Amino acid sequence: MSRAAATSSLRELDPTDPISWSFSGFSQNGEDGIIDYLASRLRNPNYYFVEIGAADGLENNTSWLAIARRYSGLMLEADPDAAAVCQQMISGRGGLNIRVESVCARVTRENAPAIGRRALFRDADVYSIDIDGNDYHVTEALLNAGFRPKICVVEYNSAFGPARSMTVQYRSDHAIDFDDTVGSLYYGASITGWRSLFVKNSYVFVTVEPSGTNAFFIDPAEFEPNFVKGLKGLAFQENLWQLMRLRVGWREQFELIEDREFVEVARAGTP
Repeated sequence: MSRAAATSSLRELDPTDPISWSFSGFSQNGEDGIIDYLASRLRNPNYYFVEIGAADGLENNTSWLAIARRYSGLMLEADPDAAAVCQQMISGRGGLNIRVESVCARVTRENAPAIGRRALFRDADVYSIDIDGNDYHVTEALLNAGFRPKICVVEYNSAFGPARSMTVQYRSDHAIDFDDTVGSLYYGASITGWRSLFVKNSYVFVTVEPSGTNAFFIDPAEFEPNFVKGLKGLAFQENLWQLMRLRVGWREQFELIEDREFVEVARAGTP
């Protein structure tokens, strides 16, 4: 909370520039500020979120909403140890917010529709996913099943570059190996792949954030039209953690994994 107070006070908000909204309380890269600002512009909020890949509940994209803003929500985490901490710290007796449901579950393309039905609202204010693998496939399954959140926050893989429209081949047991330098680059979807999926579902791209990790999309029907029209987001950013770790840019990173299995994502309109 003190980190949020310190970073949020440094902002000079520009309604057209999403980067100016950034601050970090519980998120890793300034996502809290972008999400908080977008949520404040919703016409009819329900103060509910769904987070897939919530980790321990204390450092993710919806912890700020749960702890500071007192939103209700659903946090899902596949790792039993992290999920146990989340259940104890967030939603357990004496936890930080008993209106947040914490569930240990691996979300797949097959069970994603059931997860969507478990949510209290099919049009949750905020949806966030970070599962280092099948993010695109799970999100596509949720959208196809009628889940329509107002604000979507998704991790993209900058190693795929700004132009390719692609994601990794679906495997229900996909697991990223962070100890494998090359293998750790094989996850998720490209920014253009995400834009194609969301455009197909009538969402509008907002921005990526400066660390090159997350992209933001909104349902334009949930916001004032002039606000949506005025947005001037950042279209692509190199993932700075991957750049620091590997010391080569996204072009060289993709060369390391270009022989892996990928799925080309059909472009839909103008992202």
